[in-house]
Amino acid sequence: MTPSDSSCFTLDALAERLGARLVGDGSRRVSGLATLKDAGPEHIAFLANSSYLKDLAGTRAAAVLIQPEHANACPVARLELDNPYLGYAHLSQLFDPFLARPQGGIHPTAVVAEDVRLGARVEIGANAVIEAGATLDDEVAVGPGCVVGAGARIGAGSRLHANVTVCHGAVIGRRAILHSGCVIGGDGFGFAHDGTRWHKIAQLGGVVLGDDVEVGSCSSIDRGALDDTVIGNDVKIDSQVQIAHNVRIGDHSALAGCVGIAGSTRVGKHCMLGGGVGLSGHLTLCDGVHVTGMSLVTNSIHEPGVYSSGTGAMPNALWRRSAVRFKQLDDIVRRLARLEKRDRDA
Repeated sequence: MTPSDSSCFTLDALAERLGARLVGDGSRRVSGLATLKDAGPEHIAFLANSSYLKDLAGTRAAAVLIQPEHANACPVARLELDNPYLGYAHLSQLFDPFLARPQGGIHPTAVVAEDVRLGARVEIGANAVIEAGATLDDEVAVGPGCVVGAGARIGAGSRLHANVTVCHGAVIGRRAILHSGCVIGGDGFGFAHDGTRWHKIAQLGGVVLGDDVEVGSCSSIDRGALDDTVIGNDVKIDSQVQIAHNVRIGDHSALAGCVGIAGSTRVGKHCMLGGGVGLSGHLTLCDGVHVTGMSLVTNSIHEPGVYSSGTGAMPNALWRRSAVRFKQLDDIVRRLARLEKRDRDA
């Protein structure tokens, strides 16, 4: 796809936007981003990992985002900054045609209740449903097939991709991005057992998402049983994540794919949960906790740092022997304690 003139930028303009030091022809125009290896003369590339230094000498990019320490090895124009990856993140938004401001308009097949409150330049796509009492603030974009439940509120500048469900009463902050298939405010998993069968507990709370939250495709954030489930500002949630009722997640935390968080757990600010991490219910993770992928957390964590559980992959024969020995550990520890006591008493 050939970009339009509106998506072409001079190096001077990009350097100013990033606060970078430009070395090279500032009038040179670029129309896209690419890797060092694949970039052509119309692209800007970036070097964020020294593993790719080998690709720098042969790059055909118009310019490279680069740290000053690698500047002398760059054969083309360069934009020097301390964090090229962050610079790449900022520039990527300039070249994404789907991040343009909505122009407004309601598709004729959309169903919008009469008392819905719509801000300026709201877009509502084909077959979307906006139920009674909902509020869509300025420049909200609702994709095809979405459902915004009764009394829900979507903050200014938020975007719902196709087939997102925001259930009744949910509150979405400003500039949220909700990807296809995610469900915000479905019932939490609450049931009481009478010894024979299960009885549903009505989920009377809601869901509140802060500003600048992103939720990946097919993720679920359940509404609270009594109090709200609360997701803080700038929280990033990957695809296929399950967040149970009454969970609270602090500002600026990030959850990778397939994380599962059981009910009423509290996750602090600036926490990172790797792919497949599981958190048991009613736990507290303090600020600044990083849990590596596929770990299971069954106790609260009160000190910031990096935490892991489980074992890495190994040949099956070794794993089988290790599994047997794991079952023997308790007996081994008890025997060792008896031997140490005998030595002390001798």
